[in-house]
Amino acid sequence: MLQELVSDAEDRMKKSLANLRLELSKLRTGRASTALLDHIRVDYYGVSTPLNQVSTVTVSDPRTISISPWEKSMIPVIEKAIMESDLGLNPMSASETIRVPIPSLTEERRREISKLARSEGENCKVAIRNIRRACNSDLKDWLKEKEITEDDDRLGQTQVQTLTDRFTTAVDEIVADKEKEIMTV
Repeated sequence: MLQELVSDAEDRMKKSLANLRLELSKLRTGRASTALLDHIRVDYYGVSTPLNQVSTVTVSDPRTISISPWEKSMIPVIEKAIMESDLGLNPMSASETIRVPIPSLTEERRREISKLARSEGENCKVAIRNIRRACNSDLKDWLKEKEITEDDDRLGQTQVQTLTDRFTTAVDEIVADKEKEIMTV
């Protein structure tokens, strides 16, 4: 029962960490990355479809993303979707491909993006602490109902706190790496 609680908490914390990595991959760093366009959706015959399901998205060089739509009629739709996104990118079509140049970031913009990364990291830490709080609450309820002993309660709280510390340290490391990547010119 106690092990199930701890392993469930660990799984949930791992999911929070995976979500943080996903959110940080969407932040611009001045380098081309296909993850930058993952959240863009285009209108494909009346259905909102992810960009990577209607085209091939590749990095052609460190500052350019190339998009090869599977249908030529999708070129203007894809360009419009990229321009309307919050990324501030200007795609250029060249026959059957779309090139998206990634402009270099100003120092001020790099600092803003670093703040966003720290904010995402803090949100992840809050989620991890909420998981810890829920586990401790479950332990207290079990203790009150005499399903576990006081020793098991203390052991469970210690294990959950150890997990929490491990995952918050991992969040700090991930955010620090991302900030370093963002601030590198």
